[in-house]
Amino acid sequence: MQIAKIANMMRCKKILVFGLGLGAAVAFAEPAYDLPRLEAMAMESSRAVLAARDQVTAARYAIDSAAAFPNPEIEYLAGTTRSRGASGNPGDARSLELTQPLDMPWRRSARIGAAEAGLDATLAMSRAFEADILARLRARYFEVLRREVEFHNAKEDVALVSDVRSRIALRVEVGEAPKFELIKADAELLNAQKSAQAAGFRVEQARSQLRQAVGNALPQDFKLEGRLRDVPEVPPLTSLNKQLSENSPDLARARAEMVRAQRQLDYERAQRWPNLALKGAVDEDPDMRTSRVGVVLSIPIWDRRSGPIGEAAAQLSRSRNELEAQEFSLAQALAVAYQQYEIAQAQVTALEGGIVRQAQEALKVAEAAYRFGERGFLEVLDAQRVYRAARTELIAARYELASAWVDIERLRATPGGQKE
Repeated sequence: MQIAKIANMMRCKKILVFGLGLGAAVAFAEPAYDLPRLEAMAMESSRAVLAARDQVTAARYAIDSAAAFPNPEIEYLAGTTRSRGASGNPGDARSLELTQPLDMPWRRSARIGAAEAGLDATLAMSRAFEADILARLRARYFEVLRREVEFHNAKEDVALVSDVRSRIALRVEVGEAPKFELIKADAELLNAQKSAQAAGFRVEQARSQLRQAVGNALPQDFKLEGRLRDVPEVPPLTSLNKQLSENSPDLARARAEMVRAQRQLDYERAQRWPNLALKGAVDEDPDMRTSRVGVVLSIPIWDRRSGPIGEAAAQLSRSRNELEAQEFSLAQALAVAYQQYEIAQAQVTALEGGIVRQAQEALKVAEAAYRFGERGFLEVLDAQRVYRAARTELIAARYELASAWVDIERLRATPGGQKE
């Protein structure tokens, strides 16, 4: 009775320790990372993104620089005077001059407009850079999911071939099968093990690339939340074209560059107008004190700004041509990505709807027929190869579907760290 009681206590103690250990493991387990969380981490910790935002800050200060008024100029001269005649009085002489250049409204508005267009271009460039960062991260996220599925399937293949090899070894021992089948099974097992090992290495490589895209905030032993098949739907092509025209940072940058080139051309043309400055001066010598107030006018006679105006006009023409080329290029890229999305979606539907299922059923039939002695081992191997090929095609099609979605989202410049 005492022994039973002690055994009961020991059993309860083990259960309690196991429960505490499991609770601690759950409490301190690293949470799984989904795609929006990875995107938010990358946007917060990426030094490249922070550098692009610093460039936007610099462009904002450029507007303050363009709106600044010119500083006045003060000139002070001091010396001595000596008279050559008997009536003159020698002594000290001083001169003070103040010149205030005037910022003409036609030049000021063009200069500020060019700086504001430069800010718009920098903002669009920053958005395009963030979209490229997110596209790279999303591609590597789906790459990790793909490699993990391939590694899982490779391990299943090893287990399947190993099971078949065990049955063949048993049949060879009892003399029901030739030794050639065992040699063939060993070769298939070695190939499956080699494929599983390579798949494991590819998983580690993809994880390292994803961590490189996110940053040091992502731990090395992270876990992902999501499946390769969970690719979001995209709107119709007409809606995507409208969103591209309205939200594309590349188009916004090209338009801002065109506006800045126009404002720069206006500014260079305004430079042809005379410059004005107010000037006041006070002169003192031993005999008298003189005060003067006037206007300084610079007349553009020799320099008619033909060079800067021609350069600004050429830059404006270049900006217009680049905008038209960008519109055509992005529209074609969106059409290609959408077609790739539709092709991959059709392949996934066909593979999921029948090809993979039929290959799996054929494998089950071949294995059952082999167990009952109605089929040979080579037929089982052929059925396994067909099933593995179909499953590999399905994984590749799902990854192509995800890649097409990533390209579409990059063109749309969907913000990161949130779900639509």
